[in-house]
Formats: sequence, structure tokens, C-alpha cells
Amino acid sequence: MSTVPERLGPETSGQVNAAPQGSELEEGLLRYVRRAQLDALRAVRIGIAGLGGIGSNVAMLLVRSGATQLLLADCDVVEKSNLNRQCYVPADLGLPKTEALVRHLKTLEPALVAQMSARRITRDSVQELLAQADIWVEALDGAEDKKMLVEACLFQGKFCIACSGMGGYGGPALQVRHLGSRLTVVGDCTRDVADFAPLAPRVTACAALMADALLAHVWQGLERGADN
Repeated sequence: MSTVPERLGPETSGQVNAAPQGSELEEGLLRYVRRAQLDALRAVRIGIAGLGGIGSNVAMLLVRSGATQLLLADCDVVEKSNLNRQCYVPADLGLPKTEALVRHLKTLEPALVAQMSARRITRDSVQELLAQADIWVEALDGAEDKKMLVEACLFQGKFCIACSGMGGYGGPALQVRHLGSRLTVVGDCTRDVADFAPLAPRVTACAALMADALLAHVWQGLERGADN
């Protein structure tokens, strides 16, 4: 798999500056959500580790829901095998996933503030990276990398939404499991994409449930605060 040279790390991250408030997306969203909800989501810096079928779709869904602060981490470039389920188009082939995804997201929401990290996430770099966001979405490929990121999130006291099992078609129902107050796992926990084809319907369905779990975490916390 092709990778981007390690030229963008947490300490040398590329950042896309925000545009003025009041986009068409924001105006439309305010028909469905309260200003307090939108402000609460925009106040949270969301980290997404891995920008493949899960991560790129979660990012798009969160921006469509009003998120404007993202930290996007992935060391790969866009390949033809990504196009069936990831938020990229043929014109993106060969580009770093971070740069291609931010371009699409900012077309939708110019107010997006996106920090990009194209450095591979390792045990030496994970703690520094995680410290830069409030909530993390785990969307990595390998079991060991997934385990490393989740454990590091829990060590730092960060809320983490992870994925496990969404390959193939049909199969067991995708579920949302809350494992304590800081970890939510989404998937069927059986059909790994290493063994079953990563097809768009189940991959994007898993991403949608993950984005929904994040919204619930932020907005239900807002509602609990209003009740106190």
C-alpha cells in the first residue's frame, strides 16, 4: 500500500484556516437542530484516526451534522481500491487522503478548521497525537493498531468510538455497544474486512452508527447539563 512521506506529524501538522461563520450548511442545519446543539458540537475537537471507509465517511457525516473542528490522521494516499466505499473520487487518486478529504469537506462547510497528520500512528507518537483532540474515532485497519489507539485513549481519559466487524453483505446486525463511560464499539464484532469484502453498504452503515454515537455523546451531555 502506498503511503505519504512522514512530512506532516502532530508537531508539523498542516492546518486549513476557517472561513467566516454562516455557511449555507449552517443555515440549513438550524432548521433541525438548536443553536445550543450546534455550538456544543462545534466546541468539540474531534480526532479521526484512519481516513478509509470508516473514517472518511464519519468525517463527512459529522461535518454534515455541524462539526467544524477535526483532526484527521492517515498516512496513505488515495488508491483505486478505495473508491468503492470511501469519500474520494477518481480525481483524488495519488493524493494524500488527508488533503483530498479536507478539500471535499470544505466544499461542504467552508468554516471547517481541519488539522492534518500524515504521520503513521505508532506507540511512540500516539500519546502526543491523542492529546490534540477531545474525542477520538478509531478507524484503523490492523487489530494491533486498533488496540493501541483505544488503550491510549482510555489512558488519557478520552472518549473513544471504535469499530469492529462490518465486512461482506448481509450477515449479523451491526450493534452499538457501550463499554463503560468512555468507550463505544460499533459493528458486528465477527466479520472483519480482512476476511470479508469491504463493501459500501455495511461499511457506511457502521460509519453512520459511529457518527450517531458521537452526536449522542455530545448532545445528551448538553441535555443533562441543562437539567442540572
